[in-house]
Amino acid sequence: MPQSILMITAIAGAENCAAVLSKQFGLTVETTRSRKEGAAALRRREFAVIVIDQSLVEDADDGTDSLLKHAGMGIPLEINFAISGCGRVVREVRAALLRREREKDLALSAAASSIRSSLRETVAGLLLQSQLALAEPGIPPQLSERLHLLLELAASLRQQLDGPEAAGGPPIMRTPLRGAHAVFPTASAAQ
Repeated sequence: MPQSILMITAIAGAENCAAVLSKQFGLTVETTRSRKEGAAALRRREFAVIVIDQSLVEDADDGTDSLLKHAGMGIPLEINFAISGCGRVVREVRAALLRREREKDLALSAAASSIRSSLRETVAGLLLQSQLALAEPGIPPQLSERLHLLLELAASLRQQLDGPEAAGGPPIMRTPLRGAHAVFPTASAAQ
């Protein structure tokens, strides 16, 4: 995660505000005096927040488009430095960093949920196919042992994916295993 702020402004005293931001948030703050320098900084690395002086946006034909295409996951903030003090900039940056953190948490939660759902489908298929294979007549005992182990592993994975609320889920066929040595024969037994 980028741990720095980019401030694009030509206003006098920008370095003082950058120092306050750095001290307030414990992040490095890079300052540039033009949109061109800001775009170059964005091409070099990613920033958590990009603070853009509104006067630089209004003077440009394409607004902030050229800057935003290089912003990556950085949150752009347009601030009128001519009428805003450093205190307002600090508040706006704080709100942007909190918003970024919430969005990151939501994205991680959505990704985890998607992966969990996909894994559940795969595990359900493993459970079903294992149960169907075990129901076949005339399965050799060694194969039966391995299928039982696969069934137990898949059931355990399903419980881990679903959490404690899944303990009362649909039953699976269970038969006692006769011993791990029968499932995984030693080198001497295989010869």
